[in-house]
Amino acid sequence: MAITLTEKAAKHISRYIERRGKGIGLRFGVRTTGCSGMAYKLEYVDESSADDEVYESHGVKVFVDPKSLPYIDGTELDFAREGLNEGFKFRNPNMKDECGCGESFRI
Repeated sequence: MAITLTEKAAKHISRYIERRGKGIGLRFGVRTTGCSGMAYKLEYVDESSADDEVYESHGVKVFVDPKSLPYIDGTELDFAREGLNEGFKFRNPNMKDECGCGESFRI
């Protein structure tokens, strides 16, 4: 499996990196937190780590650490604007449940 981006997500990330003036891609991972146990974490990458798994989708590189990969393998990231709100949406085939606030999930 792999980590993929929709075209909207890739365009958003590319524009942000361009405005930022530096960066080689997006780091996507998970951390233990929240009421359901795990939360996604995203950050822009200036340098990759030797143990990163690297995926490319629509010309954007996505870096994933090996510890996060089993929880997010197969996930598609989308970027959506809904009214005044905007943000990333995660389509994770491994997710069994998520909390009511949408901040955390369970595998």
